[in-house]
Amino acid sequence: MYAIIEDSGTQIKVSEGDVVELDVREYDESKPEITFDRVLAAGDGKQAAKVGTPYLDGASVTGEILDAFKGPKVDVIKYKRRKGYRVKKGHRQPLLRVKINAINA
Repeated sequence: MYAIIEDSGTQIKVSEGDVVELDVREYDESKPEITFDRVLAAGDGKQAAKVGTPYLDGASVTGEILDAFKGPKVDVIKYKRRKGYRVKKGHRQPLLRVKINAINA
């Protein structure tokens, strides 16, 4: 079974057991469970997928937060020729690693 969920403005195709990387958010460390209720579509590959308008009613995806980490470093370099202007900045996006446990559709 698979589902397409919306999270932070992105659409992600997930199946049970998948490990996905998402944007960081506030969560309670005592219960590292997260529920996605914005399910756009769900299917099992055998029959036609159920598609919501825009979301499926009563569908949800639950997952377990494994850890919070920083993504790869992205370097941003600005340069203007003959002006002596050089700027180098780096950025590492904070991310969450989530394991998908159940799809309820």
